[in-house]
Amino acid sequence: MNRRPREDVLVRRNVMVETIPSGQPIELEQGQLAQITQALGSSFTLLVEGQLVRLKGTDADAIGKTEPKPIDVPEHVSAEDVEPLVWETLKTCYDPEIPVNIVDLGLIYRCDFEPLEEEGKLRVVIDLTLTAPGCGMGEAIANEVCDKVLALPRVGEITVNVVFDPPWDRSMMSEEALLALGL
Repeated sequence: MNRRPREDVLVRRNVMVETIPSGQPIELEQGQLAQITQALGSSFTLLVEGQLVRLKGTDADAIGKTEPKPIDVPEHVSAEDVEPLVWETLKTCYDPEIPVNIVDLGLIYRCDFEPLEEEGKLRVVIDLTLTAPGCGMGEAIANEVCDKVLALPRVGEITVNVVFDPPWDRSMMSEEALLALGL
C-alpha cells in the first residue's frame, strides 16, 4: 500500500482496533465515521472521533478496503536468500504514527540467523526499539514482525526483543526516511 491523502470511510461492521499510542483494544461500531490517515504495510491508521487507532489489514473489509497483499515470496528459497527476504519483509512493517518503515526508521538493532536442528530451518533473532520508550504500540509492532517473518519459508522460529539500549534518536534514520519526513 502507498501513502495517500486522508480518506473518509464508514465502518461497515463492528471491528476491534488498537488505540495509538497506548495499544489498548477498543471496538469500532458499524456506522461510525473514520478517516484513513495512513495506509502502509499491512495495516491502516484511522482517526475516529479524535482518536488514532490501528486497524489490521485482515480487517480491511470493515472499512470497505481489500486486505493488503504480502510481498512476493519465491516458491523455492535457498538458505542464502532468507536474510534479504527477512529484511524486505521488515520493510513492510510500520509505526502506525510515522509513514516510514521500521528498517528506515532505524528501529532494527539486530537481525541474526541461527540454524535449527530441523534441516534447512533457521531461527531469526531480532532486536528492535521504539521511537519512544513509553510507546504502547511496541507489542503490536513486535507481533507484526513475528507474524510476517515466521510466515517466510525456512524460518522455523523467531524471537523479537524490544530493547531500549542504545536509545533511539533521529540519527538512526536512513536518508530515505529523513527525506520522507522532511527532516
